[in-house]
Amino acid sequence: MPVVNRIADYAEEMKAWRRHLHQIPELALDLPKTAAFVAERLREFGVDELHEGIAQTGMVAIINGQGEGPTIGLRADMDALPIPEETGVDYASGHAGNMHACGHDGHTAMLMGAAKYLAETRNFRGRVALIFQPAEEAIGGARIMVEEGIMERFGIGEVYALHNAPGLPEGHFLTTPGALMAAVDTFHIHIQGKGGHGAMPHETRDPVMAACGMTQAIQTIVSRNHHTLEDLVVSVTQIHTGTVDNVIPDTAYINGTVRTFNPDVQKMAMRRMKEIVAGQAASYGVEAELDYEIGYPATFNDAEKTSFAVEVAKEVSGDANVEADGGREMGAEDFAYMLQVRPGSYLFLGQGDSAGLHHPKYDFNDAIAPVGASFFARLVERAQPLNG
Repeated sequence: MPVVNRIADYAEEMKAWRRHLHQIPELALDLPKTAAFVAERLREFGVDELHEGIAQTGMVAIINGQGEGPTIGLRADMDALPIPEETGVDYASGHAGNMHACGHDGHTAMLMGAAKYLAETRNFRGRVALIFQPAEEAIGGARIMVEEGIMERFGIGEVYALHNAPGLPEGHFLTTPGALMAAVDTFHIHIQGKGGHGAMPHETRDPVMAACGMTQAIQTIVSRNHHTLEDLVVSVTQIHTGTVDNVIPDTAYINGTVRTFNPDVQKMAMRRMKEIVAGQAASYGVEAELDYEIGYPATFNDAEKTSFAVEVAKEVSGDANVEADGGREMGAEDFAYMLQVRPGSYLFLGQGDSAGLHHPKYDFNDAIAPVGASFFARLVERAQPLNG
């Protein structure tokens, strides 16, 4: 692949950085070891400014180019997942119960590689803001960084990010203009009935039957309440109730996710779920409380910035290895918050055959790190050329 030659020279370094990060997976906003390692490397590279403690353990590094110009933002997520690792690699997680099962260790290493190159060469105008973000998997670290004012504080005019993609050919880029990933909401339903002996159900108000009825009725939101041409997913993912075979329990709990692109569809799903929960509770003689949490918004790529990012990706990987209109998916991404306030684009970078994301056997493919770092570096050089 025609990666930047100087970045290709960093391949072993990036592998070492990534594998070190893989051994110290940390969660949500609490990334002290991860942040300290990244900050130490950035100082070694000679970044001009390093602003730490944003969204608790996030940071923004500034590299000045040659001459006046705008500021372009590049983002990498740093957090891991609460999943016990089963890869068997010799650099496996040293934090029991946590692992980098989504490749954020690789994303961080790629942006670090770009940082080293850009600090060394400075073949661009203006500035680049390198955004190292916590809590993508949890509470929306991107939202917190935006709310803490990073776009205004550092004058960021556009912003870009990458995510590895298992199953997509190694070094292959995929994106699409407009809607790329869905908004994600979470629902919790707490049912209060009246328990009793399993042999005497007439003396109870059975929350188990109510949970079954609600679960089946919730599926009609997709099958009967929305237009078939509008994307909508409603999935019940947990039902918890009962303890033994001869006792009807007092309570039941239902949990699940709603994925949408259209805010009107989102509102409809929320309204119907409230109606279904109330109606089913009444029909089964139980009490039920719905807690509906609105989560990450849909990820929308700016059409012009995505077209530009596609050109850069083709330069790095070749025309045949870039899919510019790959369609949208129902996964979610908190980079959406950054794209709500600044134009930019989010792309997937294929890592070949591997275990899927969030799987205990997943591991980032180090071979694609120079590809991602080259993409980031060339974005800056082409967006803010010295002769521009």
